[in-house]
This record gives sequence, C-alpha cells and structure tokens, in this order.
Amino acid sequence: MSQLFPNATQRTSAPYRFDIVGSFLRSDAIKNARAACSCGDISCADLTQVEDAEIAKLVEHQKAVGLHAVTDGEFRRTFWHLDFLAGLDGVQEFEPEKFPVQFKHHSVRPKTVKIVDKVDFSESHPFVEHYRSLQQIAGDKEVKFTIPSPSMLHIICSLREQNYQPIPRYENNNQLLLDDIADAYIKAMNVFYKLGCRNLQLDDTSWGEFCAEDKRKAYQDRGVDLDQVARDYVYMLNKIVDAKPAPDIAITMHICRGNFRSTWFSAGGYEPVAEILFGTCRVDGFFLEYDSDRAGDFKPLRFIKDQQVVLGLVTSKDGTLENRDDIIARIKEAAQYVDINQLCLSPQCGFASTEEGNILTEEQQWAKLDFIRGIVEEVWGK
Repeated sequence: MSQLFPNATQRTSAPYRFDIVGSFLRSDAIKNARAACSCGDISCADLTQVEDAEIAKLVEHQKAVGLHAVTDGEFRRTFWHLDFLAGLDGVQEFEPEKFPVQFKHHSVRPKTVKIVDKVDFSESHPFVEHYRSLQQIAGDKEVKFTIPSPSMLHIICSLREQNYQPIPRYENNNQLLLDDIADAYIKAMNVFYKLGCRNLQLDDTSWGEFCAEDKRKAYQDRGVDLDQVARDYVYMLNKIVDAKPAPDIAITMHICRGNFRSTWFSAGGYEPVAEILFGTCRVDGFFLEYDSDRAGDFKPLRFIKDQQVVLGLVTSKDGTLENRDDIIARIKEAAQYVDINQLCLSPQCGFASTEEGNILTEEQQWAKLDFIRGIVEEVWGK
C-alpha cells in the first residue's frame, strides 16, 4: 500500500502505472548495419539479422528495468510515422523540397507521404512481419506495438499540404477519406490482434499542433475549421476503438509536440482540444506530454472520463534526472482532476522518434526508466 496515496493500486492491464512511449536509442550495431545496407555493403537479410539480435538485447533490458510490456524500440524504422504510413496501400513516400514542419534548431531530412489511390491495409505491410518477429523475440512477455495515429495520415496529406489536390475518389468527399483511413486501421488492428497484440499505441502530433496558438492561427487564416477537424479525428479513433476484435486489446494514444534530436515544433496547453478529445474520444488511455511548460497545466484533465492518463512528467529530451519530490508533487496536482488510479507515469516521449535519436546516452536512457519505476512503486506500490 502506498503511504502517499492510501487508495492507490497497481494495474494488471495496459496502460501500466510504469510505462513507456516506445522508441529507444539505436545501438551502434543498428546504425552501422543500416548505413552498410544503404551503401550496398550488406544485404537486407543481413540487416534484419542485426536488427533481430539488437532487438533481443533491448527486450532483455526492458525486462530487467521492470517494464510490463516491451517494444522493439522502433529499431527497424527510420521515422516513427512515415515507415508505417508509406506501407499502407494507396500511400506513397516522396521527397519534398523541405520537411512540412519546422523543428526548433534542427532540420529534418525532407521525406513525407501523399495519397495516390484508395487508402487500405494489406497483410503484405512490412509491419506485420515486424510485429511477428517482436512477438517471437519477446516470448511470453507482453508486447506493446506502436504505430502512428490515423490522424497523422490525414493531417500530413490533406491539411498541412496547402496545395492538396485530392485524387478523384476523395474529391469533395473528405468523409470517404476519413472512413477509408479508419477502415485500413481496423484491418491492421485485426491482423495484429490475430498475431497476439493486446497493447496497441497510436502516436500523434496533430493534437499538439492544435494546442499551439500560432499553428491554430495559421490554419484558421487558411479557413480551416479546427474544431471540425478535431471532431473528424475523434470520429476515426472511435470507429477503430468500437471495432475492437475483443475487449482484451488496449488501444492508447500518445500526444506529442514533436521530438527530433531533442527538439520540438509545437507549444501550448491542452485546453483548446480538451473537451473534444478527452471528453469524447474512447481510447483506453492517453499518454500526455507534461515535462515542460510547453504543455500547460493539468486543468484540461477535468474533461477526462474513464480513460487512463499516463503522465509524461519525465523528459526524454536530455539525460538529467528530474527531482523526485517535484515529480510526486506534480502527480498530486494532477490527482486533483483525475483519480489517482486513473494516473500512470512514463517519459514524455520516446527516446528516438527518428533513427538519429535524442541527445542523451543509453546509460542515461535506462537511468530515466529506473527513476520512473522507483517513483511508481512509491506512489502506487509494488
């Protein structure tokens, strides 16, 4: 029993009191093998062997630090989102003149995606094999699988793109596009479920944009109704959640303001989206960035209903450990709006949203997780 919160209890299903967003710093072996493969010095099969071996090491490290569910660290990806989106039927990766969002202090390699045909999902998608491999490596340990939110495909292709020209299927029919995207994700969820997935996380930076006053103004100046867009995105998410193959799969969403080499591209509290998102979206939990003043205060959590809220109070952007008492104080503050048994703790984001990774060491990465685990045990008990 926790002395800080006498009624606080541990959880036996995802999301867990001690949880992660999912990505980890790429090992030197991964980086070297990917570089060698891109130069033609080793085969794709050779690269896969290296990835398998490094993911196996990562899984063991996650077990050792006490995580209830393990990821593959996104070791097989270049970007947290584009690899999955580009693998969807009807979606094509290309190189624009510049990346569609601008991070503070860093420029991202210019790659993005566009819709060229009906959006769909087929079992030839490379992430099917990625999941199958991770499940085999993890053995009896629960697997957590992360993919970009359906909102990301829509915002990248049709909202951020100011010169968006829909294909004939979607011309003057945004609702059909929303339904096709949601249906593709439902197919993906069912395939992953059949392979054993019971813990699926949807990663999303669109909501971070909608929290930022400057980005809201830019969209509104273009005539975009952001409240309607928010309702559209919740519609897609709820359509997916309502199509769960069984109640035992947890679907969560991670909301981020950007994470490339420890930088960010959006700032602003959750208030502009809180009522629509927290009040009407039926995901099982929200992983919320709360490691800096860019995320605002906890008042927007008053709209939370029965979802779990994973507080991202510990930054993944640098290796300095936070103050334990400060983190506990912030948990107490959040508990004024959400019951302590609807709260969990994690880093604010992954440690490597792209293969470049954030600016900290692997030792610091694991120290962060050990730090979080210790606080979770103190607040919610072992």
